[in-house]
Amino acid sequence: MFRARRVKEPLALFVLCNLMIMNCFSEPSRVSLRQNTQGAWELVRNGETMRVLGVGGTKFLPLAKEMGANSVRVWDTKELLEKYDDGKTVLAEIEELGLTFCAGIWVEHERHGFSYLDPAQLQKQRDRVRAAVRLYKDHPNLLVWGLGNEMEIFPGKPEAVRVWREMEELAKIVKEEDPHHPVMTAIAGADVRKIREVMEHYPSVDILGINAYSGAGGAGRTLQSLGWKKPFLLTEYGTSGHWEVPKTPWGAPIEPTANEKAIQYFATLQSIMENAEGLCLGSYAFLWGSKQETTSTWYGMLLPDGEKLPSVDAMVRAWTGKWPKNRSPRIESLQFENSVNRAKAGTRLKASAVISDRNGDGMTCEWTVVAESKDIRHGGDAESVPPSFPEAVQSDAGPECQVTFPAKGAYRLFLVVRDGKGGASTANLPFLSE
Repeated sequence: MFRARRVKEPLALFVLCNLMIMNCFSEPSRVSLRQNTQGAWELVRNGETMRVLGVGGTKFLPLAKEMGANSVRVWDTKELLEKYDDGKTVLAEIEELGLTFCAGIWVEHERHGFSYLDPAQLQKQRDRVRAAVRLYKDHPNLLVWGLGNEMEIFPGKPEAVRVWREMEELAKIVKEEDPHHPVMTAIAGADVRKIREVMEHYPSVDILGINAYSGAGGAGRTLQSLGWKKPFLLTEYGTSGHWEVPKTPWGAPIEPTANEKAIQYFATLQSIMENAEGLCLGSYAFLWGSKQETTSTWYGMLLPDGEKLPSVDAMVRAWTGKWPKNRSPRIESLQFENSVNRAKAGTRLKASAVISDRNGDGMTCEWTVVAESKDIRHGGDAESVPPSFPEAVQSDAGPECQVTFPAKGAYRLFLVVRDGKGGASTANLPFLSE
């Protein structure tokens, strides 16, 4: 799924940044692929093998480094020039922390108005890809090129073949400009038909990126069954997608709790790190940060202020075999009294949660009522934030609150639990006001 916000900047600014940055790099990195004596694929950076322990997103990178990450995925190289509040660029932060980066090069989607039948648009895109490679090919922290993200069209159609054939041309441009870093392209899910189309029409890709949620751990087996001979990276993984979960009778997807999400992160990582197929080079967890997508908490591994959620703890445990020193709180259960989740507008009900903290830290609870989102987009495109209703909740920051059902409509009751030491947990209940 396309989940990154595309960064748009004038071409003149891009060229200017090119001129400013080109002479600032130290010794370029050299990255290659090889198969070991057991036939398993390995990523080799500057002569040493490396397993990708990555995060997708550029927020709070010092925390990612502290948790054990060694790589960052961006969906567009222009994100590297974005600045934090202190004026430091993302690229400078990556350099200072000694992280590597998967340099995403945005490839246009036809659903955004691009035409793969228009020679002028194709040439403009090719020129932009070439410019991006020239800008970063000698950067010492560059790991792989992420050429495109879910730009594919529904498989089996002539339009899909056109896209893959153009991807082949773009990959050749990348390799012409930079023969020292592999080319990776990310697709949505380990879809059998897509993979077959890639194998037939896109032979120049070095690494297949798989964005997958439920069932992500089985991506390697799917590739192996199709005769895929190259390595892959799990380029997005996390909790079940909002399209993969049960729904309420009124159609609201039921979001897993932060604890349930952590279990999914751990299970996925355990599966791919065992790497029985010998194809997986590592992974990028999604999303290192927070965003509004179906809800404000569905995909983020962090709260907006940087507090880590249980999925981060699970990721660290899978990476290192140890839990972080400070564990995030847990929400064991959350419900309305008598398990009621629909009532007449104006009804007042108590909601309660069972919470715990393995470190024995004191916890505070924040309750919020938010309208069910009506702005659900495709592929992770930016969504508007639905309105909240603070007057609907009465709480003393403890694990209970009183909720007055607002005017008719669908809503969610959110709970955020914080330990005051950088850890947090979240859960929400969809409810219907009739």
